[in-house]
Amino acid sequence: MRNFDLAPLYRSSIGFDRLINLLETSQGQGNNGGYPPYNVELVAENHYRITIAVAGFAESELEITSHDNLLTVRGSHPEEQEQRTYLYQGIAERNFERKFQLAEHVHVRDARLENGLLYIDLERVVPEANKPRRIEILK
Repeated sequence: MRNFDLAPLYRSSIGFDRLINLLETSQGQGNNGGYPPYNVELVAENHYRITIAVAGFAESELEITSHDNLLTVRGSHPEEQEQRTYLYQGIAERNFERKFQLAEHVHVRDARLENGLLYIDLERVVPEANKPRRIEILK
């Protein structure tokens, strides 16, 4: 019997309750080498936060879009940056694109950039029609 490590799938999906959806949506997302590093945390019930390390990027160089349960974060530097000669380069300054598959009813509340960290707050808002309700038995 084989053991499968599903940890990489959990890192980029927020709010999923069904593993089958996770497996279906994980296909086709390219490997970007772990750049930039990020955290996904549960702040409170139905409240999540994604924190992405975007040191070196200005607010104007970041783009956040949400469409069809897919949250995309892009960072791109202007083309006309000065050329530098590095003796050692340990700080990555490359453009990036990170995608996060969101579950149904998970919405982006806000985003803010503080000290080189991009915080994206998410909230799961389940419509009243989809919440469980008690059915009375008639006599």
